[in-house]
Amino acid sequence: MEGIQVITQDYINVHITKSDTEDAAPVERRFKKGITVLEFKTKLELVTGGSASTMKLKLYDNKNNLICDIDNNDALLGSYPIDDGMRIHVIDKFTLIKDFDSSDSAERFRLSEEEYEKKGDTLRSFLQRNKLGKYNEEEMSKLKEQQQKELEEEAKLAAAVLVGSRCEVRVPQQPPRRATVRYNGPLQTARGLWIGVQYDEPRGKNDGSVNGQRYFTCPQNYGGFVKPVYVTVGDFPEEQFDLDDEI
Repeated sequence: MEGIQVITQDYINVHITKSDTEDAAPVERRFKKGITVLEFKTKLELVTGGSASTMKLKLYDNKNNLICDIDNNDALLGSYPIDDGMRIHVIDKFTLIKDFDSSDSAERFRLSEEEYEKKGDTLRSFLQRNKLGKYNEEEMSKLKEQQQKELEEEAKLAAAVLVGSRCEVRVPQQPPRRATVRYNGPLQTARGLWIGVQYDEPRGKNDGSVNGQRYFTCPQNYGGFVKPVYVTVGDFPEEQFDLDDEI
């Protein structure tokens, strides 16, 4: 790393997404640009539940265009063309899962069911010894404030999405899809607010119901639920598909 210097601001605010929850809202975090990529990955372990030794990082600009892979563990984070508002997508198996207690939004960590019995006590001891996760009161307080801020921002976005409106859905790593808004509100089995849409094509995952609970009705595979941040309301006419021109 000799000769490499961080010549921009010392800190960067970025959005973090994960490969196992493509539809979830990004998590905004602030990091020092003078740390190495390996140190950055280690910090991401507590944000994503991934492992620094196996995670892969991809950098996207604020228009969702892929900029580059962040793949040199010895390089400084600031040596990459990263700027405020960009998104870092974390790809991993996420053996270590971050979970939230619905009663008080307290952060806790648990291993996958396959590994929990073997390693759960060791992990719990590690977190407690190093005052990480729920054992760090200052960090927990900041986490709750951040969660509340995210919920307030999400509510503002959701308020602008009216049921019956035409929209375009742009989820990271997926092509844009046009749809009609059919639902706006909470889901029984997911945190925060969600927008239920009926796609113009059978490119969804359901028929307007999730885990046996119905929120609206549409043909199978035409329905989907996404976070408000991925929904743009506007004059999006339904696309016409001429099947006679296809084989």
